[in-house]
Amino acid sequence: MNSYSSGKRSRRSRGGSRKRGNGRSRRWQGEAKTQKKTFWQRLVAFFTNNKSATRKAARNGAPPARPPRKPEVVEVTSPRLYVGNLSFDATESDLFELFNGVGHVQNAEVVSYRHNQRSKGFAFVQMQTIEEARRAVQELHDKEFLGRRLVVSGAKSDQHHLR
Repeated sequence: MNSYSSGKRSRRSRGGSRKRGNGRSRRWQGEAKTQKKTFWQRLVAFFTNNKSATRKAARNGAPPARPPRKPEVVEVTSPRLYVGNLSFDATESDLFELFNGVGHVQNAEVVSYRHNQRSKGFAFVQMQTIEEARRAVQELHDKEFLGRRLVVSGAKSDQHHLR
């Protein structure tokens, strides 16, 4: 008697492969089983994994760590010097005092915002001679001043900015 003639449907499929076990094909059965995360688990992981180090540092009161930036080294070709990484509390008289220990200072100018007069964190100092400027770079570069390490180098010329 034929299985089709009996009125009952056969459970056997015609052609094609039949899934076995946990729904995976045979070739994948040997690999480690990983649980697929739910949408909510993936969403929580997205927002927590990338920022966990930043949050831990913030909880401890420390700012997030970032690699130190190497300042651009500008050769001293004029008596004008660039002073970077300057404390926001530093004044022009503080710079006069600091650089007068190296040589004669003609001018010191802390660069600040126009709308609120707050320092931008850098300044320009004009020395008497180029030799004094070079000596100031050697002695004051990477020196601690008002809680920050100064970056002292030659100032770029005006022509350099126009390029």
